[in-house]
Amino acid sequence: MSDRSKKLADRLNSFNEQVISFVRSCTETDWRKIGVEEWPVGVTARHIGATHYPAMSAAKMILKGEKFAEMTMEQITENANRHAREHAECSKSEVLDILRDQGRKIVAFAGGLEDSELDKAGYFPAMGSDITVEQFLETVILQSANEHFESMKTATGK
Repeated sequence: MSDRSKKLADRLNSFNEQVISFVRSCTETDWRKIGVEEWPVGVTARHIGATHYPAMSAAKMILKGEKFAEMTMEQITENANRHAREHAECSKSEVLDILRDQGRKIVAFAGGLEDSELDKAGYFPAMGSDITVEQFLETVILQSANEHFESMKTATGK
């Protein structure tokens, strides 16, 4: 574990703990409030754990030198909206299990990377540019997932 990977893992863990704490604090009314994504708060929390955290598989593709499927941001958004529709009735306990499980996995993955792996880059079609493993994890989780988290907090007034 490099110093950079430890810092990244610590940031990911801190983010996940904040999301878990927030989810625990949600009332049934909070759970159903609608955020900027036009999804209920509970669905948005599930989306973070079930689609953002498993993005480590894409980071592994970069490490292996594999190419990403040609996908636009619009297609990614449609996939996210489909996920939201399919899991509209998710429960708090289900979401907490996902956040705990997938959170542990992404933290362990990030914490085990060497600097050379963090710096490995691959072309990401949806962004139209190369992206390093570190940038990918920061963009998908610490930026994009955090935007969802901020939406959840705004929707509930917390």
